Amino acid sequence: MKKFDLHERLIDFAVQIINVTDNVKASKAGNHLSGQLVRSGTAPSLNYSEAQSAESRNDFIHKMSIVLKELRETYSNLKIIFKAKLYLGQEFDMTSILKENDELISIFVKSIETSRSKNK
Repeated sequence: MKKFDLHERLIDFAVQIINVTDNVKASKAGNHLSGQLVRSGTAPSLNYSEAQSAESRNDFIHKMSIVLKELRETYSNLKIIFKAKLYLGQEFDMTSILKENDELISIFVKSIETSRSKNK
């Protein structure tokens, strides 16, 4: 049985985002959105690393909230790219990454809620 490793999952997600950005149509909108996507989609892994070295519970919650913010931005960006038909890859690829993005959002919402409840 494989141990659940959230950081590895975030790294895999960042790699998927990089692959998506390589398949966005080269246009004014495509270039703008893929630039935004690569920043917001790779940031969760990097910010999660910082959260693991938080100096306090409040610092941890703050850093985890940044991860959540970036994941939500990524989700919106992916939806825009998909609905505007700027993605040149297979539709399956996009639906699976949207599903993974949604699952990661849920994980971080719950983690932040749990940390806040322990902080009271």
